[in-house]
Amino acid sequence: MRIAVVIPCFKVKRHIEDVIARIGPEVEHIFAVDDACPEDSGGFIEKTIKDPRLTVLRHKTNTGVGGAVITGYRAALDADAEIVVKIDGDGQMAPELISQFVQPIAVGEADYVKGNRFYSGTAVREMPWVRLFGNAFLSFITKLSSGYWSIFDPTNGFTAIHARTLASIDLDKVSQRYFFESDMLIRLGDLRAVVIDIPMRAVYADEVSGLRVGRVMFEFLWRHLVATLKRVIYMYFLRDFSLASLNLLFGVLLLGFGVIFGAVAWSESVATGVPATTGTVMLSALPIVLGFQMLLFFASYDIASEPKVPIQRLRITRRIPMLVGSGAKIDDK
Repeated sequence: MRIAVVIPCFKVKRHIEDVIARIGPEVEHIFAVDDACPEDSGGFIEKTIKDPRLTVLRHKTNTGVGGAVITGYRAALDADAEIVVKIDGDGQMAPELISQFVQPIAVGEADYVKGNRFYSGTAVREMPWVRLFGNAFLSFITKLSSGYWSIFDPTNGFTAIHARTLASIDLDKVSQRYFFESDMLIRLGDLRAVVIDIPMRAVYADEVSGLRVGRVMFEFLWRHLVATLKRVIYMYFLRDFSLASLNLLFGVLLLGFGVIFGAVAWSESVATGVPATTGTVMLSALPIVLGFQMLLFFASYDIASEPKVPIQRLRITRRIPMLVGSGAKIDDK
């Protein structure tokens, strides 16, 4: 399959030559996107690297990692690439793994493949603790907002995507800054695309990261909460309505009633000095228990409903004519 690699370039002059040199012959196109780099990474690449597969794209203003990748994605689609791989130019990711990332997509097992730095205990111990804490926190809230409960390390930038899946995403609406990787997962979840993890190790040396966990934590949290609410409403009340929808609805109502009623009763008991009766306690505790159980059922249903069939295979199925018995030819291209 025709493979294209997209490399966002911003302050990667020390590493980019080695990264491109290690990209194997299985790749047909390489798009290096100079995101208004103050080091003129694009000019350095054009002067020092003579690879016929290489194309340098330039931004007049800095758009962030997401904006640079989106520019590369569009160029790859225009070049008729069938699989588009994204790696960083700072040397943290091994280009030798590209074939492993591409394989699940090429055989129709996945629509989107991403790296996971948490598979190995040794790799985790080598990771800076700030990154470890930040990724663990973001991984959990990304599970809620995207619906991909089996994936981890959502901010990992080593990814591969099928061109059909990429073309189904409105790239104009994807976040262009550090929320890009998480936003891609959220939008892939809306498409019901299959996403899988590939184990990898990251190399932390003298690269400089512009991401500040404390600065983006609350922004990420807010975006994920909004995305979670949208996903739940769309998946369980607009696209479909099932027993899980009822459990979610009544679970929230019962849990909310039990907590509010119990808090009011406790406040009155403290203010008056009169202990609450057994009936009052039960009227508060029982809805809390029932509501919590209903929400657990909803969570288990949501986890089990993670997409299993790649949308690239579903698109092929839809091309098969229904009137096969009448002599119609099957177009399985």
